[in-house]
Order: sequence, then C-alpha cells, then structure tokens
Amino acid sequence: MEETRVVSPVTGTVWKIERPTGDRVEEGDVIMILESMKMEIPIEASCAGTIAISGIEVGASVDEDQLLCVIES
Repeated sequence: MEETRVVSPVTGTVWKIERPTGDRVEEGDVIMILESMKMEIPIEASCAGTIAISGIEVGASVDEDQLLCVIES
C-alpha cells in the first residue's frame, strides 16, 4: 500500500474539514480548507485513496509544509 503525504502550502488556520479520516477520496477532491490572510485555500487530494491519518482539527494553526493528512492508495 502506498502512502501519500498531504502538506500545507501556507501558514494558516484550518477553517473547514471536508473529508475526515477513513473517507475515500478521488484525485482532486477537496480534503480541507485553510484560511490564510483572509483567503480560503482548498487542499485537494493528489491521488485516489483513503484518508488514513489526519490529526488536524478545525481551528488548528498550521505551518507551511506541516503534515495535514496521509492518503493510502
């Protein structure tokens, strides 16, 4: 099983989680939305699979390149 790491492209705050741990996603599906400098930044799945690890909660602060979740394909 291959694991794909999804990292934050910016420093910001988790505004909304669209797909929780255990959900199946397709490439391009929005996993979560970050807020940074009053902009909403959608975080998309880079591959199809199942979200295996996501320790991020709504309202959490994230740094650029911080791990947001892992997708198992």
